[in-house]
Amino acid sequence: MLALVAFPALGDTGLRRLGQRAELLGWEAVGRLDHAAGAFCTGVLVAPDLVLTAAHCLFDGQGQRVDPRGLTFRAGLSEGAAIAEVAGRRAVIHEGYRPDEGDALARLGADAALVQLAEPIPAGVAAPFVAGRAVGRGGAVSVVSYARGREEALSWQPGCTVLDRGAGVYAFSCDVWFGSSGAPVFETSSGRARIVSIVSGGLREDGRSIAYGPDAGAALDALAAALRAGRGVFPREGVDARRLPVAGSDGTRGEIGARFVRP
Repeated sequence: MLALVAFPALGDTGLRRLGQRAELLGWEAVGRLDHAAGAFCTGVLVAPDLVLTAAHCLFDGQGQRVDPRGLTFRAGLSEGAAIAEVAGRRAVIHEGYRPDEGDALARLGADAALVQLAEPIPAGVAAPFVAGRAVGRGGAVSVVSYARGREEALSWQPGCTVLDRGAGVYAFSCDVWFGSSGAPVFETSSGRARIVSIVSGGLREDGRSIAYGPDAGAALDALAAALRAGRGVFPREGVDARRLPVAGSDGTRGEIGARFVRP
Protein backbone atom coordinates (compact mmCIF):
# COMPACT_ATOMS: atom_id res chain seq x y z
CA MET A 1 0.00 0.00 0.00
CA LEU A 2 1.47 3.34 -1.04
CA ALA A 3 1.70 5.80 1.82
CA LEU A 4 2.58 9.46 2.10
CA VAL A 5 6.32 9.77 2.61
CA ALA A 6 8.66 12.46 3.85
CA PHE A 7 9.29 15.26 1.37
CA PRO A 8 12.83 15.33 -0.06
CA ALA A 9 14.42 18.78 -0.12
CA LEU A 10 14.38 20.39 -3.55
CA GLY A 11 17.66 22.28 -3.46
CA ASP A 12 19.57 21.75 -6.71
CA THR A 13 17.56 18.94 -8.29
CA GLY A 14 19.87 18.60 -11.26
CA LEU A 15 17.36 19.79 -13.88
CA ARG A 16 19.09 20.32 -17.21
CA ARG A 17 17.48 22.60 -19.76
CA LEU A 18 17.56 21.02 -23.22
CA GLY A 19 17.62 24.30 -25.10
CA GLN A 20 19.95 23.30 -27.92
CA ARG A 21 18.92 20.97 -30.72
CA ALA A 22 21.88 18.68 -30.06
CA GLU A 23 20.81 18.31 -26.42
CA LEU A 24 17.43 16.96 -27.56
CA LEU A 25 18.93 13.91 -29.25
CA GLY A 26 17.11 10.85 -27.95
CA TRP A 27 14.32 12.90 -26.33
CA GLU A 28 12.53 14.09 -29.48
CA ALA A 29 9.47 11.93 -28.74
CA VAL A 30 8.71 13.96 -25.60
CA GLY A 31 6.65 17.03 -26.41
CA ARG A 32 4.31 19.70 -25.17
CA LEU A 33 0.62 18.90 -25.52
CA ASP A 34 -1.10 22.24 -26.01
CA HIS A 35 -4.80 22.91 -25.43
CA ALA A 36 -6.62 25.35 -27.71
CA ALA A 37 -7.48 27.47 -24.66
CA GLY A 38 -3.82 27.97 -23.73
CA ALA A 39 -3.21 25.30 -21.08
CA PHE A 40 -0.60 22.60 -21.65
CA CYS A 41 0.63 19.25 -20.41
CA THR A 42 3.59 17.06 -21.33
CA GLY A 43 3.19 13.96 -23.48
CA VAL A 44 5.35 11.23 -24.99
CA LEU A 45 5.06 9.21 -28.20
CA VAL A 46 4.53 5.49 -27.62
CA ALA A 47 3.79 4.87 -31.33
CA PRO A 48 4.22 7.15 -34.35
CA ASP A 49 0.63 8.40 -33.96
CA LEU A 50 -0.02 7.84 -30.23
CA VAL A 51 0.81 10.20 -27.37
CA LEU A 52 0.68 8.97 -23.78
CA THR A 53 -0.30 11.62 -21.25
CA ALA A 54 -2.24 12.02 -18.01
CA ALA A 55 -6.00 11.43 -18.20
CA HIS A 56 -6.77 14.63 -16.31
CA CYS A 57 -5.15 16.58 -19.16
CA LEU A 58 -8.23 15.65 -21.21
CA PHE A 59 -10.72 17.18 -18.78
CA ASP A 60 -11.56 20.84 -18.21
CA GLY A 61 -12.05 22.60 -14.88
CA GLN A 62 -15.71 21.47 -14.78
CA GLY A 63 -14.81 17.82 -15.19
CA GLN A 64 -15.91 17.65 -18.85
CA ARG A 65 -13.85 15.90 -21.52
CA VAL A 66 -12.04 18.16 -23.96
CA ASP A 67 -12.06 17.70 -27.71
CA PRO A 68 -8.81 15.96 -28.76
CA ARG A 69 -9.01 17.86 -32.05
CA GLY A 70 -8.32 21.03 -30.07
CA LEU A 71 -4.97 19.61 -28.91
CA THR A 72 -1.61 20.02 -30.62
CA PHE A 73 1.40 17.82 -29.86
CA ARG A 74 4.71 19.64 -30.35
CA ALA A 75 7.43 17.01 -30.28
CA GLY A 76 10.75 18.21 -28.89
CA LEU A 77 9.56 21.81 -28.66
CA SER A 78 12.51 24.06 -27.85
CA GLU A 79 12.64 27.85 -28.02
CA GLY A 80 9.62 28.08 -30.33
CA ALA A 81 10.66 25.34 -32.76
CA ALA A 82 9.34 21.77 -32.67
CA ILE A 83 10.74 18.62 -34.31
CA ALA A 84 7.16 17.94 -35.46
CA GLU A 85 3.79 19.55 -34.75
CA VAL A 86 0.59 17.54 -35.21
CA ALA A 87 -3.03 18.05 -34.15
CA GLY A 88 -4.96 15.46 -32.18
CA ARG A 89 -7.61 13.31 -33.83
CA ARG A 90 -9.23 11.24 -31.07
CA ALA A 91 -8.42 9.91 -27.61
CA VAL A 92 -9.12 7.21 -25.09
CA ILE A 93 -8.98 7.65 -21.32
CA HIS A 94 -8.23 4.81 -18.90
CA GLU A 95 -11.62 3.27 -18.16
CA GLY A 96 -10.92 3.36 -14.44
CA TYR A 97 -10.30 7.10 -14.34
CA ARG A 98 -12.88 9.38 -12.72
CA PRO A 99 -11.93 13.06 -12.28
CA ASP A 100 -14.08 13.28 -9.15
CA GLU A 101 -12.91 9.97 -7.66
CA GLY A 102 -12.71 10.34 -3.90
CA ASP A 103 -10.04 7.65 -3.54
CA ALA A 104 -6.87 9.51 -4.49
CA LEU A 105 -4.80 6.35 -5.02
CA ALA A 106 -7.44 4.85 -7.33
CA ARG A 107 -7.54 8.09 -9.32
CA LEU A 108 -3.76 8.25 -9.61
CA GLY A 109 -3.49 4.62 -10.70
CA ALA A 110 -5.82 5.26 -13.64
CA ASP A 111 -4.59 8.74 -14.56
CA ALA A 112 -3.48 7.90 -18.10
CA ALA A 113 -4.75 8.53 -21.62
CA LEU A 114 -3.74 8.07 -25.25
CA VAL A 115 -4.19 10.81 -27.82
CA GLN A 116 -4.17 9.58 -31.41
CA LEU A 117 -2.66 12.14 -33.73
CA ALA A 118 -4.15 13.27 -37.04
CA GLU A 119 -1.07 11.89 -38.77
CA PRO A 120 1.95 9.85 -37.60
CA ILE A 121 5.31 11.35 -36.78
CA PRO A 122 7.96 9.18 -38.49
CA ALA A 123 10.12 7.19 -36.09
CA GLY A 124 13.16 8.60 -37.87
CA VAL A 125 12.09 12.04 -36.70
CA ALA A 126 11.02 11.13 -33.16
CA ALA A 127 11.46 7.52 -32.07
CA PRO A 128 8.64 6.39 -29.74
CA PHE A 129 9.39 5.03 -26.27
CA VAL A 130 8.09 1.76 -24.82
CA ALA A 131 7.19 0.73 -21.29
CA GLY A 132 10.00 -0.54 -19.08
CA ARG A 133 10.46 -2.71 -16.04
CA ALA A 134 9.00 -1.87 -12.67
CA VAL A 135 11.38 -0.03 -10.36
CA GLY A 136 11.36 -0.73 -6.64
CA ARG A 137 11.69 1.62 -3.71
CA GLY A 138 15.05 3.40 -3.76
CA GLY A 139 15.53 2.77 -7.48
CA ALA A 140 16.88 5.45 -9.80
CA VAL A 141 14.64 7.07 -12.42
CA SER A 142 14.69 10.23 -14.53
CA VAL A 143 12.04 12.61 -15.85
CA VAL A 144 11.77 14.79 -18.97
CA SER A 145 9.13 17.51 -18.81
CA TYR A 146 7.84 20.99 -19.46
CA ALA A 147 6.48 23.07 -16.60
CA ARG A 148 5.54 26.54 -15.45
CA GLY A 149 8.59 28.77 -15.85
CA ARG A 150 10.24 26.33 -18.25
CA GLU A 151 7.51 25.86 -20.83
CA GLU A 152 9.67 26.82 -23.84
CA ALA A 153 12.16 23.97 -23.60
CA LEU A 154 12.31 20.47 -22.18
CA SER A 155 14.08 19.93 -18.88
CA TRP A 156 15.73 16.63 -18.01
CA GLN A 157 16.31 15.51 -14.45
CA PRO A 158 18.65 12.53 -14.85
CA GLY A 159 18.63 11.47 -11.23
CA CYS A 160 15.59 11.16 -8.98
CA THR A 161 14.42 8.28 -6.81
CA VAL A 162 11.42 6.01 -6.33
CA LEU A 163 10.26 6.87 -2.81
CA ASP A 164 7.49 4.28 -2.68
CA ARG A 165 5.47 1.98 -4.92
CA GLY A 166 2.20 0.14 -4.43
CA ALA A 167 -1.31 -0.42 -5.83
CA GLY A 168 -0.11 0.50 -9.33
CA VAL A 169 1.10 3.94 -8.18
CA TYR A 170 4.60 5.37 -7.75
CA ALA A 171 5.93 8.18 -5.56
CA PHE A 172 9.08 9.94 -6.79
CA SER A 173 11.50 12.60 -5.61
CA CYS A 174 11.31 14.24 -9.07
CA ASP A 175 11.15 18.00 -9.58
CA VAL A 176 7.88 18.59 -11.47
CA TRP A 177 5.35 21.39 -11.50
CA PHE A 178 2.28 22.67 -13.36
CA GLY A 179 2.63 21.61 -17.01
CA SER A 180 4.49 18.41 -16.09
CA SER A 181 1.31 16.29 -16.09
CA GLY A 182 1.83 13.39 -18.46
CA ALA A 183 5.62 13.70 -18.44
CA PRO A 184 7.40 10.36 -18.81
CA VAL A 185 9.39 8.96 -15.89
CA PHE A 186 12.11 6.69 -17.26
CA GLU A 187 14.20 3.73 -16.19
CA THR A 188 17.31 2.63 -18.08
CA SER A 189 17.92 -0.98 -16.99
CA SER A 190 18.02 -2.20 -20.60
CA GLY A 191 19.99 0.64 -22.16
CA ARG A 192 17.68 3.09 -23.90
CA ALA A 193 15.27 4.86 -21.58
CA ARG A 194 11.90 3.15 -21.11
CA ILE A 195 8.77 4.57 -19.51
CA VAL A 196 8.06 3.37 -15.98
CA SER A 197 5.41 5.98 -15.11
CA ILE A 198 3.95 9.32 -16.14
CA VAL A 199 3.52 12.32 -13.87
CA SER A 200 0.02 12.65 -12.45
CA GLY A 201 0.50 15.15 -9.65
CA GLY A 202 2.42 16.04 -6.56
CA LEU A 203 3.05 18.49 -3.80
CA ARG A 204 5.53 21.19 -2.88
CA GLU A 205 5.85 22.45 0.64
CA ASP A 206 8.65 24.37 2.34
CA GLY A 207 11.06 23.79 -0.52
CA ARG A 208 10.41 20.07 -0.65
CA SER A 209 8.74 18.07 -3.40
CA ILE A 210 7.09 14.73 -4.15
CA ALA A 211 5.54 13.53 -7.41
CA TYR A 212 3.07 10.70 -8.10
CA GLY A 213 2.15 8.67 -11.15
CA PRO A 214 0.60 5.40 -12.34
CA ASP A 215 2.43 2.27 -13.47
CA ALA A 216 2.95 2.97 -17.19
CA GLY A 217 3.04 -0.66 -18.33
CA ALA A 218 -0.32 -1.56 -16.84
CA ALA A 219 -1.88 1.70 -18.01
CA LEU A 220 -0.59 1.27 -21.57
CA ASP A 221 -1.88 -2.30 -21.78
CA ALA A 222 -5.37 -1.17 -20.70
CA LEU A 223 -5.39 1.83 -23.05
CA ALA A 224 -4.13 -0.13 -26.06
CA ALA A 225 -6.82 -2.78 -25.55
CA ALA A 226 -9.53 -0.12 -25.32
CA LEU A 227 -8.25 1.63 -28.45
CA ARG A 228 -8.17 -1.60 -30.45
CA ALA A 229 -11.72 -2.43 -29.37
CA GLY A 230 -12.97 1.13 -29.92
CA ARG A 231 -14.10 1.15 -26.31
CA GLY A 232 -14.35 4.66 -24.86
CA VAL A 233 -12.67 6.28 -27.89
CA PHE A 234 -13.83 9.85 -28.48
CA PRO A 235 -14.97 11.63 -30.45
CA ARG A 236 -16.53 9.06 -32.73
CA GLU A 237 -15.52 9.84 -36.29
CA GLY A 238 -17.85 12.46 -37.73
CA VAL A 239 -18.98 13.88 -34.38
CA ASP A 240 -19.27 17.67 -34.44
CA ALA A 241 -16.40 19.22 -32.49
CA ARG A 242 -18.79 21.84 -31.10
CA ARG A 243 -20.43 19.16 -28.97
CA LEU A 244 -17.24 18.73 -26.94
CA PRO A 245 -15.88 21.55 -24.74
CA VAL A 246 -12.41 22.98 -25.24
CA ALA A 247 -9.98 22.68 -22.34
CA GLY A 248 -9.62 25.26 -19.65
CA SER A 249 -7.21 24.95 -16.75
CA ASP A 250 -7.22 22.29 -14.04
CA GLY A 251 -4.98 22.93 -11.09
CA THR A 252 -7.25 21.50 -8.42
CA ARG A 253 -5.88 19.81 -5.34
CA GLY A 254 -6.74 16.25 -4.32
CA GLU A 255 -5.99 14.29 -1.18
CA ILE A 256 -2.46 13.55 -2.33
CA GLY A 257 -1.62 16.51 -4.51
CA ALA A 258 -2.24 18.99 -7.27
CA ARG A 259 -2.85 17.77 -10.80
CA PHE A 260 -0.27 19.47 -12.93
CA VAL A 261 -2.13 21.02 -15.87
CA ARG A 262 -0.60 24.39 -16.66
CA PRO A 263 -3.28 27.13 -16.90
